[in-house]
Order: sequence, then C-alpha cells, then structure tokens
Amino acid sequence: MDFATVGGLGGAAVLTLAAILIGSPISAFIDWPSILMVVLGSFGIMFVCFPGGKMKDMPAVMRKGFFHKSKSPEQILQLMREMSSRARREGVLVLEDMVADQDDDFLKKGIQMVVDGHDPSAIEEVLYNEIDNIAARHKDGADLMDQMGTYAPAMGMIGTLVGLVQMLQNLDDPTAIGPAMAVALLTTFYGAVMANMFALPLAHKLKMRSADEVAEKSLVVQGLLSILAGESPRFLVDRLNAQLPPKERLSEAS
Repeated sequence: MDFATVGGLGGAAVLTLAAILIGSPISAFIDWPSILMVVLGSFGIMFVCFPGGKMKDMPAVMRKGFFHKSKSPEQILQLMREMSSRARREGVLVLEDMVADQDDDFLKKGIQMVVDGHDPSAIEEVLYNEIDNIAARHKDGADLMDQMGTYAPAMGMIGTLVGLVQMLQNLDDPTAIGPAMAVALLTTFYGAVMANMFALPLAHKLKMRSADEVAEKSLVVQGLLSILAGESPRFLVDRLNAQLPPKERLSEAS
C-alpha cells in the first residue's frame, strides 16, 4: 500500500471535516440528491468520454493509486551487475536459472530473449515496443482520472444552477431562501472535493508512477543489452548510473 497516497487523502479529509465541524454540524453538509447528481452524473459523462471497455478498467486504475510495488534503481543495478558477472564467468545461458526467480514479467521476457540468443537489435525493438505499450496503457488510466477531475466540478455547477432555479421559483417564502441556497451550493462543494481531493491528485500520482516505471524498464533494457555485448559489470553500472540522478546511483561500495 502507498501510505503517502492514503495519508495525503486522509489528512486532507480530516482537515476539511475539522473545518466543517468547527462552524456547523456535519449534517448541514449532507444532501443526498446533490451527492447523487455529482457522483453519478460524473460517472455518466465518463461513459460518454471513454468506451465501455476502458471504463471497466477504472477500479483497477484507482487501485494502482493506492497499491504499488516496484524495484528501486539500486535494486535493478545490483541485479544487472550480478547477472553481468555470472554471464561473463559462465556464459549467458546461465541466466536462464534466474528467470524463475523474477516477479516482473518484463524482466523475465528480457532475460529469456537474451538466453535464447536473439539479435540485440531485435531484443531492443521488442522491449522498447513493450515499454511504449505500457506507457500508453498508463496514459489511458491517468486520462480517466483527469477527465473525472474535469467534469466533477462542472456537474457540481450544473447542480447549483438547478438549485438556484428552484429557489428563485419560491421567493414568496423568504425564510426558505437561506436553506435552499445552502443546498444549491453543496453540489459545487461536492464537485470541487471530488476533483481536487481525489481525481486530479490520483491522476498526477499515476502519471508519476508511469514515468518511474518506464525509466525502470529502460534501465533493464540497457542492462540486458550491456550483458549481451559482454561488457564488464563495472562498465554496466557506470552506463546505467549515467541515466540516474546522483542520489539514486549505485556506488561501488554497494
């Protein structure tokens, strides 16, 4: 679980709730017709924006914002260095023993292609095409949340306009104007909360994770090509370190 995501959302929710409770009871901010209009209306618009097949992926996309597992650059470099050392001592065929130990399908595929003796240019082409496809799928997932963040406030504004029209039709009762105005404004509040405390931050987190995963897999490709070229483990580490910021580089002491 990504505790930064959970902690950030939880902290924002607690602060908002505290601000509400300081000035009024929580019941004043609950209006079910407004909630339904914003939430269900936003999801309805999403079905207009995206095909049904992509909408089925939305639960999985949201889950990725809260659960994420990846290797650090240091772990990748250590693995590549170990593989390079073994390949130089015993030949690339020895790497087949390491395939089953990996939990990343991309890495498994790359190692197996090296072991099978494919041409380096073919390996590079296949693996980078795979990276492009992964990045495209990630972009689709982030776009889902981006669009939800775009349309939720719009649905909130529509709900507010509906409430205002209904309020203006009943101006003969001045005592009802205040409560009616409050209910009308709640839809804008719900739309702003849905967009700015959930959808847009989650979309940004997904984009950052996609960039990190693409960079991680690019390191894997470069490492495998270096192993296939018979380069020394030290040179392999230097080659991959050059693609990383100083704080993420693998030192010789490691």
